[in-house]
Amino acid sequence: MCTQTSRNEKRVLTISAIISSAFAGGGLVVGLLVGSLVIAFDGIYSSVSLLLTLLSLTVAKYLEKPSDHRFPFGRAVLEPLVIAIKGLVILMVVGYSLYSSVVDLFNGGHAVDASIATIFGVINVLGCGYAWWQISRMNRKYSSGLIVAEVKQWQMDTMLSMVITVAFVIAWLMTLTPYAHYAVYVDSSLMLMMGFYFVKVPLTMLKSSMREILLMAPDKEICKSVDQGILAANRESEQVLELAGVTKIGRELWVDIDIVADDHDVIAMNDIETTRKALQKRLSKLPFELQLTLNVA
Repeated sequence: MCTQTSRNEKRVLTISAIISSAFAGGGLVVGLLVGSLVIAFDGIYSSVSLLLTLLSLTVAKYLEKPSDHRFPFGRAVLEPLVIAIKGLVILMVVGYSLYSSVVDLFNGGHAVDASIATIFGVINVLGCGYAWWQISRMNRKYSSGLIVAEVKQWQMDTMLSMVITVAFVIAWLMTLTPYAHYAVYVDSSLMLMMGFYFVKVPLTMLKSSMREILLMAPDKEICKSVDQGILAANRESEQVLELAGVTKIGRELWVDIDIVADDHDVIAMNDIETTRKALQKRLSKLPFELQLTLNVA
């Protein structure tokens, strides 16, 4: 990753951390004040987001270092590792919220000060929505795995805040109807539904990051682009090229290619270098740092 891109990544993560810290404290205080599970969960989620963003910042700085004897193949694997940790922690938070909401429903629910909760919800929607929009806009300019994970975090936080606000408006309206006694179940029911809906976000993060950590094949679009690049290079090269393996690790794309030679063929170093340049030209168009290995098979 170039110095400018790394600097931009750290800038995005720093902005995310600052905004997260503002919402973390507010959510916890208001949640405890009005006795709301979902607002307290929102504050806890923001606190976790802050810690995870600080972790991303630390790793983003560490990724700048070159390969050494401890990391002979570079530090790219740290990026999917951080994303896996993020997914796991968010999954644990969502799991605990589901447990709390089920227990509360069986205990008969609880009343919530809907007026304060609604005001807080509106402020949260505006703030989180702005953060989501701003970081998504930056991601289009300086995209990386860490920034994409931040976008998902803020998307989840924004949707969470929107659902909270709508639910408390409904709870307040229920108090004006003959069904007012059911209003005590709104907070817990909302937390339960929201937990089941949002659980797919950390699961997706875990799945994609573990594929990279385990050196599995990348998604079909990347494989297709690599295949097309090799076919194009094949037409320019005198050697027969075959894809031996491809995987994506963080911001790096590792491609192993075999140069197929007959037993009586002698391949000159100049020919191999010409083939390498042809492959570099084709595959470097992908938005990753290319790690190309050629093997004479």
